[in-house]
Amino acid sequence: MFTGIISAVGTLTAIQPRSGDVRLRIATGKLDLSDVQLGDSIAVSGVCLTAVALPGDGFWADASRETLERTILGEATVGLRVNLEKALTPTTRLGGHLVSGHVDGIGMVTVWQLDGRSWRLRIQAPDALARYIAEKGSISVDGVSLTVNRVDGAAFELNIVPHTLVETTLANFKIGQRVNLEVDLIARYLERLLLGDQAARPDSGGLTEALLREHGFWN
Repeated sequence: MFTGIISAVGTLTAIQPRSGDVRLRIATGKLDLSDVQLGDSIAVSGVCLTAVALPGDGFWADASRETLERTILGEATVGLRVNLEKALTPTTRLGGHLVSGHVDGIGMVTVWQLDGRSWRLRIQAPDALARYIAEKGSISVDGVSLTVNRVDGAAFELNIVPHTLVETTLANFKIGQRVNLEVDLIARYLERLLLGDQAARPDSGGLTEALLREHGFWN
């Protein structure tokens, strides 16, 4: 588990094809690796990866086909700057929100413009994720915990403060850029819980208007 509070910005320095998937080398910059051991989890732009080798100035991690298909790592090239966060511990201050490092989908930056001293960011999410995104709720964008300011269908807006721009890769965003999205954990589990016995059916799908009416959540 992670918090979405980025500790350092690293760089993807090598990509090694491995029988259909890849092994990645991440240079970790100022990230303190003194307490990291083989097998530990590190979030790379919101993707939970396992350290399989620790060369000293970074780590190697394997990215499965699933990870490559569902995240921006599948289109990454050497030189990509990435947000880094070590897994939280029982004593970690939870400054963001609970983030699993399991990306739900890829969004696209559609607005990136100066707004006072901050920047206004608008992202178009996949339609399937729209139901999980709520105004003033939390969302992870490339591993960064952010608060949703507005929602318009599957699009949502965020305000990026100067500190976040300095400490993450968000300052490099451009219109049309694809980003990793992870919705709030509570929303995902709540949907599954509300399905009740229907969750065991192979074709259970997700929440529907009929199901919400049945449970008193829709008038």
